[in-house]
Amino acid sequence: MTRHRPALRGLRAPGDLYAVLAAVLLVTAAVLIGRHLQATDRSLLVGWPPLVGRWDPHVGPGTPAAVLVAVGVAAYGPAVAARLPWRALLATAWATATAWTFSLALVDGWHRGVAVRLTTRFEYLQVIDRWHDVPATLRDFTRHILIDSPDNWPAHVAGHPPAATLTFVLLDRIGLRGEGWAGVWCVTVGATACVAVLVAVRVLAGERSARRAAPFLVLAPAAVWMGTSADGYFAAVAAWAVALLALAVTGRSLWWAAGSGLLFGLTCYLSYGLTLFAVIGAAVLWLGRRGVRERPVLFVPLLAGMAVVPVAFTAAGFDWWEAYRLLVERYYQGAAGIRPYGYWVWANLACTVLITGLATVAGLRRAAGVLVRRRGEGGLGLRRGEGVNAEDVRAAFLVAAGLLALLVADLSGMSKAETERIWLPFALWLLPAGAFLTRRRGWLAAQAVLALLLNHLLATGW
Repeated sequence: MTRHRPALRGLRAPGDLYAVLAAVLLVTAAVLIGRHLQATDRSLLVGWPPLVGRWDPHVGPGTPAAVLVAVGVAAYGPAVAARLPWRALLATAWATATAWTFSLALVDGWHRGVAVRLTTRFEYLQVIDRWHDVPATLRDFTRHILIDSPDNWPAHVAGHPPAATLTFVLLDRIGLRGEGWAGVWCVTVGATACVAVLVAVRVLAGERSARRAAPFLVLAPAAVWMGTSADGYFAAVAAWAVALLALAVTGRSLWWAAGSGLLFGLTCYLSYGLTLFAVIGAAVLWLGRRGVRERPVLFVPLLAGMAVVPVAFTAAGFDWWEAYRLLVERYYQGAAGIRPYGYWVWANLACTVLITGLATVAGLRRAAGVLVRRRGEGGLGLRRGEGVNAEDVRAAFLVAAGLLALLVADLSGMSKAETERIWLPFALWLLPAGAFLTRRRGWLAAQAVLALLLNHLLATGW
C-alpha cells in the first residue's frame, strides 16, 4: 500500500461484493418485474425491460475487433495508462475508445449498427429538407412540437432544442451528407468525451487518479450506446464544457473560461435535460474555488461565453423556455403519459448499472467511503495538500456531483425509460470511480464481458 491509498483501507471486499450483489439484484428485479408489467398491461413500452431492445443473440463483423480491444485494454490498460506520457495517454485513450465503440456498433454491421439508427430511431436526418431556410425554421420550430400541431416534428427532433438537428443540417451543408457521415461524427466526437473527463480529473484531483481511471473510461459498457446515438455527441460537448471550466479555475485562464461558457451554452441547446450539468459545473467551481477567489474576473468570459448560443438562437426567433414548456406537454402526450413513474424511478438506476458496469458500482461504494471517512475526520479536506487523501477526496467529490445530477434527472420524472442513452452524459462522470479499485484487470474484464454480452445478446434498439 502506497502512502496515497490509506483512505481505502477497509473499503475492500466483502463491501465491494455486497455492492455488486445489490446492483445485480436491482437489475434482476428490473428485468423480472418489467417483463411482468409488459406482459400484463404493456405499460412500459420497451422490448426488453428495463432496456429498449429485444432478445436477439447474434455475432457480426465487429465481434473479433471488439473482443481484441476488450482483451487488450483489460490485460494491458492499467500498465499502459501508468507509463505513457500524458499527452500520448490522451491520444491513446481517444483512439482506443473510438475503436471500442466502432467495433461494438459493427457487431450489427455498418448499415444497421452505425448509419441507419440515426435516421430510423433518431429522425434528425429525416427532416433536413425542412431546414432549407434555417432562420425561418428556427422561428417556426416551436409551432411543430406538439403531436397535434401541423407537420409536427418527429419525437427526437421535438424532444431536443434545435441545435441537435442543426448539427446534422450543417454536416449536410458542408458535404458530409447521409447516414454514414452522421454516424462517424457521433462516434468520433463522442469518443473524445473520455479525454475530456480525464483532463478534468487530472487538473482537479491529480494525475494519478486520472491515470487509474483511464482504462475504465475507455472500456465502458456505455460504448454500446455511444456508437449508435446522438447522445454520445451531446455527452462529449457537455464533458468538454466541464473540462475547460476545470482548466479555467485551476489555471486562471480567461480563454478556457470563455470556451467553457460557450460549450455550456451549446449543451443547453442540444438537450434540455443537460441543464443539470450545472450541478457538475458547481462542483468544479467548488473544487477550484481558490483560483476563482484569486481571479474572480474569470466569471466575465465564462458568463459572456455562456450567453453566445442562447443570444444567437433567441435573436433567430427560437424561444427556449416556450419550447421546453411545449416539450413537457408533448412528453406526456406520448409514451411518458403511459409509462409508470413508480417502476421507472428505480428501473432507470438499473439501466445505469448496465451502462456503467459493476466496476463502477464497486468504485462508487469506495468513493462514498472516502467522503464519509474524511467527513468523520473533521471535514472533506478538498484543498490540495490537506493530508495524504486529498486527491482521493477531490476525485470522489467530482464523481458524487455526477451521481447527484443523475439522481435529480431520475426524480424529475422526465426520464422514463431510454436512460441507457439519455443519461450517457451523466454516466461518464461516474466511471472515474474505477480509480478507487484494486485488482483493476479483473474489474476491467468484468466491464468488457458485460458490454460484449449486452451487444451480442440484445438488439438494443438504438
